[in-house]
Amino acid sequence: MDILAILLVGALTFGVCFLLDKGFHGFFRNKKQHKSGRSVRLSQHYGGAGVVLGILGLLAIFHGAKGSAVLLAGGCVVLLAGIGLIVYYMSFGVYYDDDSFLLTTFGRKSKTYSYGDIQGQKLYMIAGGSVLVELHLHDGRTVGLQTTMTGVDPFLETAVKGWCAQRGLDRDTCEFYDPSVSHWFPEVE
Repeated sequence: MDILAILLVGALTFGVCFLLDKGFHGFFRNKKQHKSGRSVRLSQHYGGAGVVLGILGLLAIFHGAKGSAVLLAGGCVVLLAGIGLIVYYMSFGVYYDDDSFLLTTFGRKSKTYSYGDIQGQKLYMIAGGSVLVELHLHDGRTVGLQTTMTGVDPFLETAVKGWCAQRGLDRDTCEFYDPSVSHWFPEVE
């Protein structure tokens, strides 16, 4: 009986995630950058970890409801962490075409930027060997792109190409441009 309940909760969780993802795409993602099919997304590990934590949290809550307050409280914390990861995974994205990109983050309205709005970049090394490319935009906002994100290299290539075109520069003559060491734009101090 317990195994059947676990399978039912798991199937329900995956079904709800699938329907929400399809609903988000159809209802909220209707701009031309969304429809280009090109995007930078978080690794699917965020969504997968969120689902696993959500299921573990629910299991702990169900077993904790039988008398263990610590298990009940811990299950609530793990469930909230799982929901947080799923929401973060589903809400972050950079969608782009040849002229502009759309930045979508949790809790903020999506905003379209032209590539010329990029002021420069900063680089940060992350434990594990990946690199964080932080793009600084004209309105003071920053976009952090990890090299482990899905689609980040094609986006940066398109962005530097569009940036140079919108500023009247030739990409090959720019001294800062060296993708082999993650230098796409001028350094911001």
